[in-house]
Amino acid sequence: MTRTEYPWLLPSEMIGPRGPELPGDRGRAGPRRTVRDWITDTLMFLFAVLVALVTVEAGQQAGNTDAVVIFDFVASLLACCALWARRRWPVGIAVALALLNAVAPAAGGAGLAALFGVAVHRSYRPVAVVAGLMTVCGVVAAVFRPDPSESLITALIATVILVLLATGWGLLVRARRQLVVALRERALRAEAEAGLRAEQAQRLAREAIAREMHDVLAHRLTLLSVHAGALEFRPDAPAPEVARAAGVIRDSAHEALQDLRMIIGVLRAPDGDEGDRPQPTLATLDALVDEVRLAGMDVTLDSRIGDPAAVTAATGRTAYRVAQEGLTNARKHAPGARAAVEVSGGPGDGLTIEVRNAAPPGEVTEVPGSGQGLIGLTERAALAGGRFEHGPTGDGGFAVRAWLPWTP
Repeated sequence: MTRTEYPWLLPSEMIGPRGPELPGDRGRAGPRRTVRDWITDTLMFLFAVLVALVTVEAGQQAGNTDAVVIFDFVASLLACCALWARRRWPVGIAVALALLNAVAPAAGGAGLAALFGVAVHRSYRPVAVVAGLMTVCGVVAAVFRPDPSESLITALIATVILVLLATGWGLLVRARRQLVVALRERALRAEAEAGLRAEQAQRLAREAIAREMHDVLAHRLTLLSVHAGALEFRPDAPAPEVARAAGVIRDSAHEALQDLRMIIGVLRAPDGDEGDRPQPTLATLDALVDEVRLAGMDVTLDSRIGDPAAVTAATGRTAYRVAQEGLTNARKHAPGARAAVEVSGGPGDGLTIEVRNAAPPGEVTEVPGSGQGLIGLTERAALAGGRFEHGPTGDGGFAVRAWLPWTP
């Protein structure tokens, strides 16, 4: 949270190292006084001095002896000086001044100032105890050292009203500071949550980039790897076969560059704009199978969907990615094996897509990969509200199967 431009205008407790904790709640000394604190303490001291002078002069006019007047003067002077330590020991100073007020009414102003400090810096229980003690001591002073100019009832009522005013004012100041503290904590929490949301958005964006990169480019790069490996291990292959493999490598590299441009365009586009190039759907599954066949893979497509265009774009895209990843894995881990793609389902029943491949006919040369394709498909299916399963088959092959919701 941004620091205030004028910290001297705030109480020291509100800008101290303890942060949002209210001052004095742990009974420790706060930070050094600010300009505002010095002004407040000076006003409290002057108020206590003024009350003391008025009370001492009134007692002198009422006929008090010189010893009593001197005692009241000295006691009130000590009480006023004690106010400068009320921030360090608010309860102790207030209790001492309350007891002193019982025998020296001139210390009443300092006692009210100390009570105000307790109400600001302490919880309700010590405030209630000190306020009660201050009231009792004020009653004792009114009874044993009455003011001849006013009745006992008036003195008692005035004592109670002054104690309530000092307590209420202090509680009001404390409540306002608590509100400021709560707002500051809320602002700090909101700032931290905003940072977490930004980090989460960055993480989700990275995951989206990684998922799209894998889904789109793995298919093309696998073709490059398989046909380049074939040229490497069969340098004596016939010229037409070498030319066909080179053509596949060239076309796959070109398509990979196009797909990479498409991904970058989608990521840079505003929300809701998926770029100029159409996204794959279930209707483009035939083109995927034809492309795989041209690359030399034996694959069959059994689609029982009468109108592929009726499938929603999101569901069709997920189904397309499942078929693409399944055929890519079959080409990588079972080269030369037959593969089959089956699509079935209907509105309300869901869309089921399965890709199976037989066991590889010979020794398989390991092709490097990220190993995250099946994990990504599981996440895609879960995000779409469906299920994804994969595992080996009984004949040594492998199968992936996904069920996706299809709302009518």
